[in-house]
Parts: sequence; structure tokens; C-alpha cells
Amino acid sequence: MKKSLTHLFTACLILVLIAKRDFISYLFMQGQGQFEVLWNAKSIEDLLNNESGNEELKLKILLVEEIKSFAKTKLGLESEGLYETIYEQNGEDILWNLTACEPYALTSVEWTFPIVGSVSYKGFFDIDRAKREEQELKESGFDTRIRPVNAWSTLGWFSDPILSKNLSRSEGDIAELFIHEITHANVFLKDSLIFNENLASFVGEHGAMMFLETRFGIGSKEVKKYAQSENDSKTFIDHCLKGVSELDSLYKTFPKEMSIAKKDSLKNLYMANWVDRLDSIPFHDELAYHGRFEEKLPNNAFFMAFDRYDSKKEAFSQQLKNEFQNDLKAFISFYKKQN
Repeated sequence: MKKSLTHLFTACLILVLIAKRDFISYLFMQGQGQFEVLWNAKSIEDLLNNESGNEELKLKILLVEEIKSFAKTKLGLESEGLYETIYEQNGEDILWNLTACEPYALTSVEWTFPIVGSVSYKGFFDIDRAKREEQELKESGFDTRIRPVNAWSTLGWFSDPILSKNLSRSEGDIAELFIHEITHANVFLKDSLIFNENLASFVGEHGAMMFLETRFGIGSKEVKKYAQSENDSKTFIDHCLKGVSELDSLYKTFPKEMSIAKKDSLKNLYMANWVDRLDSIPFHDELAYHGRFEEKLPNNAFFMAFDRYDSKKEAFSQQLKNEFQNDLKAFISFYKKQN
């Protein structure tokens, strides 16, 4: 009897492994990529102590150290063990996110993973594999998007390294990026991707402005530069979120019997109109926003990225003002208790 049960368990295990072979292969690929980054990352302490080292790189590393200290003392965000190493990217992207969405509804494809739960993006250290999976999703009728990832958080499971490519950014962008990722390490709710990303984005932006004002002064050129960039970004995001709302309304008018060709025609007409309106909006840095869709119209997967990262920030802004009197540290402390 025991022998039969053992054989049955073994057979079931084999069937499960066969059924999940793609998922297991994916997890292995991701683990291998993460291991390669961690293994090849260099100690920032060694780099800083190297008398013949790159002085500009040292200054950027010290800036990250300063941002970490600011995040801890002024925002209550712990980062012990994080960003103690640096991985040299040699100017190349090393990780990409794949997202997908229904073609005539703003419903994202979701994947489920251990620890983080359900998420609406899938990371790849192998761009070719990402493109193969994207093609499969396209053949199934989904809108898709692949974009490089600038940074990621392992939620404190590993000592996240600094990625060298990020150090070429301005002081404000570096502060925003690292405060965003440190926020993930402090506040992360399972199966709550939109909340997690919106909160980290909100804290990253407000924290970066606080950092710049503290380091350079309220009227400094660094603060003004970041404020201009943020104003452009908010204008663009608002236009994208308006697109989310308008597309949702458009798709709800599609009757079930409408042909695919008709749906595509109305959808493409809207996308072209949205792009035309974007190109008429004044930006401080117009080159960054005008003409970016000349070769290819945006799709649903593009718009859903703004729902994922930006749709809740206005609500957070009102909460920060009304409930916490603009005390960002108290605001963060409240959400840290929700973990």
C-alpha cells in the first residue's frame, strides 16, 4: 500500500512539474539573472577607498549614501543592507518588463508569483525570451509592451545593488529613484500592485523634492530643474490618465456584435487624436514629449502603466495634506503599519 502511494505521489509530482515547466524555467532564469547581478556587484566601500578610482563615480555613490541617510532620518525609511554594492551595466539595460492588456478593455494580464502575489508585469533578464513571450501574447490578441527596468527591489530579501546606469541621472532623479525603491523595501502589500507602485512613486517624488531643498536650498537651480521636470511629467501623466478614462468610456460603447475591424478603426482613431492633442500641449522640455509616437501609436498596455504607477497619487496628495498636515514622515509611518 505504501509503495503504491509513493508511486502515486511521484506520478502526481511529475505531472505537476510537466504542467509547470515553463513557470519553473522562468523562475530559474530570473534567479540566475538576479544571482549574476549580485555576484558581480562590487563593494562601494572598496571603490570609495580606491585612490585611483573614478572621482565622478565616487561623488555619485556618496550622493546615494546621502539619500539613504536622508530617507532614514527625515522619512523614517530603513535601508540597512541596501545599496552597499554597485553593478556595472556598461551602459546596457539588463532587465525588462513585459505587460499585456485586453485589446478592447482596460484589463491587464496578471501573473502570480511567490511572496508578491498577483502582478500585472513580468520581468525578464533575457530580452529574447521576453520578446518570444510577447509574441505569444500578441498572437492571442493582447496589446503588449516591453520596456527596460531602471531599478527593482527584492523587498529586503537580498542586498540590492546600485545599478551604474542610474548614476548618470540628475540629483533629483537619483533621489526619486532610490527613495521609490527604498519605499518598496519598507511598505509592500501582497496582491496590491497598484497601491504599492503608486505609493512608492508618490513618496519618491515628494521625498526627492525634500532632499533637494535640504541639500541645495529652496531656490537652488537643482530644485528649479527638478520642479520643471516634475511639472512636465505631471502634465504628461494627466494627459495619459485622461486617456485611460476616455478609452474606458469608448470601449464600453462597443456592442458585442461589433466587428474587430470596426473596433480597431475606432480605437486607432482615438489613439491618433490623443497623440495630436499631446503634441499641442506646451512642455518645458518639448523634445521629451512631442513626436514620441511618430512611428507607432500607443496601445492599451501603454496606458495601463499610468494606472499602475500614477492613478492614486492625487488621493495620496490629499491625504498627506488633510490627514498629516504635509508631514511626509508621519504619512509613511502610517502605511508602514499596514504591512
